Amino acid sequence: MSNAQAQALIEALGFTPKYFTRDGLSMHYLDEGKGAPVVMVHGNPSWCWLFRDLIAALKPKYRCVAPDHIGMGLSDRPDDTRYRYTLDSRVADFSAFMERIVPGGPVTLVVHDWGGAIASAWAVKNPDRVARMVVLNTAAFPMLAGKRLPATLKLVRNTRLGAFLVERFNAFAVGAARTSTARKLSGRERTAFVAPYDSPIARRAVLRFVQDIPLKESDPAYATIAATGKDLQLLADKPILILWGLRDFVFDRDYFDEWCRRFPRAEAIAFADAGHYVLEDMAATIIPKIEAFLAKN
Repeated sequence: MSNAQAQALIEALGFTPKYFTRDGLSMHYLDEGKGAPVVMVHGNPSWCWLFRDLIAALKPKYRCVAPDHIGMGLSDRPDDTRYRYTLDSRVADFSAFMERIVPGGPVTLVVHDWGGAIASAWAVKNPDRVARMVVLNTAAFPMLAGKRLPATLKLVRNTRLGAFLVERFNAFAVGAARTSTARKLSGRERTAFVAPYDSPIARRAVLRFVQDIPLKESDPAYATIAATGKDLQLLADKPILILWGLRDFVFDRDYFDEWCRRFPRAEAIAFADAGHYVLEDMAATIIPKIEAFLAKN
């Protein structure tokens, strides 16, 4: 499926693709509904499609904003000469995006996977802008002590073979669409998740995200993720809803427990029969929970 077909998927939902340009690069985003803004930040290798059902449910009462990171979804796909694929670049992009598209007032953040690190890095610098957070299978702090990088991620992060499989065969996005849920996604759903990643250059961002996983202090992303983790305490007074798929081979129960430890007043629910794409597995339960959380807080 091509990028044009991915755009057609978005338009078929009744959503209108919009674009924000920074440093000559175009970032795609959705901006649906009116009301208090709810900003949804995806990770790797998904795109704003992940939030489609949540947007549809919330947009009658809220302004739902969901950007695609550079190189992801319907955003531009620069090579390494035009864009530095690092966490710091992502945070800078998101900060500029917020300044332009949602420039003032309190926002609700809904974060998943790398979206947790990216949006939280912005949030701890702008705690007055954060009204509340919804946290879905993510981390905004360094890898927990005693944890090891799973073998599949290690292969992609550290070897030429892994990079080849991702760029030539789209192995990471295809694999995620097949293994990140407890239920089996339909062929149409799997196709939609991988739709934007239809060429080697379109898979560059997917690969670079994995290669940027910070494991030690010398890694480019480590200082930012460590600082973000330290400063998460600045958000301790915010209403937080933690919704977690326990069948996640990366962000497992230990990461859920760590979020709960850091935010003991949070409302936290773990789902035994849900995977990394917890929204796909538990939408019928999660979306009403989020609606109730927003209404209550």
